[in-house]
Amino acid sequence: MRNENVHDSEYKTTVYKDFLSLIKIGIVNSNLITTFTGLWLALFFTGKGFLQEIDVVIYTLLGSALVIAGSCAINNYYDRDIDHVMERTKVRPTVTGRITPKYVLGMGLILILIGTGFLLLTTVTAAVIGLIGVFSYIFLYTVWSKRRYTINTVIGSISGAVPPLIGWAAVDQNLHLIAWLLFLIMFIWQPPHFLALAMRRVEEYRAAGVPMLPVVHGFAMTKRQIVIWVLCLLPLPFYMFSLGALFVLIATLLNIGWLILGIRGFKMKDDIRWAKLMFVYSLNYLTIMFVTMIIVTLV
Repeated sequence: MRNENVHDSEYKTTVYKDFLSLIKIGIVNSNLITTFTGLWLALFFTGKGFLQEIDVVIYTLLGSALVIAGSCAINNYYDRDIDHVMERTKVRPTVTGRITPKYVLGMGLILILIGTGFLLLTTVTAAVIGLIGVFSYIFLYTVWSKRRYTINTVIGSISGAVPPLIGWAAVDQNLHLIAWLLFLIMFIWQPPHFLALAMRRVEEYRAAGVPMLPVVHGFAMTKRQIVIWVLCLLPLPFYMFSLGALFVLIATLLNIGWLILGIRGFKMKDDIRWAKLMFVYSLNYLTIMFVTMIIVTLV
């Protein structure tokens, strides 16, 4: 009896892990941080209380999580023919065959439908923005541009930049300048983040036939593009002075630090090591930036 229970436990764990892999839980979690920040700042600027709007908070986070999860599942469904080539994607259940493609597609569509329903319980604007994110990620990025153009990273950045807009629109449909600046930060942050990842995985992308910038134009061009994108982040904190001088200072230091690290890449001989440093910095950058936005409204 004990052996059967252990087997059942292992099976359930595998099913659970497969589900998390299908919905790309890391992407869901990181996007929920930016969604919550957009929502929190909207509450702050409109003078609404967090506890008084707790239903909106729950609907927004649930709806956003489900919409993003569903989109990622459909991305896995579509990319199952090339995922087996890449080290980080070859164990996805869509590749190993543990879950059938039809099930993945159906699950993705259902998650998007339910998620949109939750967003509609907040505002129509939030739901529409959510669907724009779905369309841009599935059709503009996954189906149309990912396997055709080096600009696929920029096109994919649209979907990754809408979560804070969803969060803000759920509270206030009249999107404030700050909401659009959150969108811009997320939009500009993504190319240097994903191009650094593409440098690290360049041979895998080459084998999969995905025309990422380092595959087509090499590391030198990619490094220049990364630095240009980071440069574009520099002025944005100064348009967010309504969050206070402390935020502007911290955000500017984060931007300068990233830029210095980027410029160092022109002298470093180990391009992959530099790409790893840039990738890790980008993750910390995003977390610190958005958590700081919340903290400065509490002090």
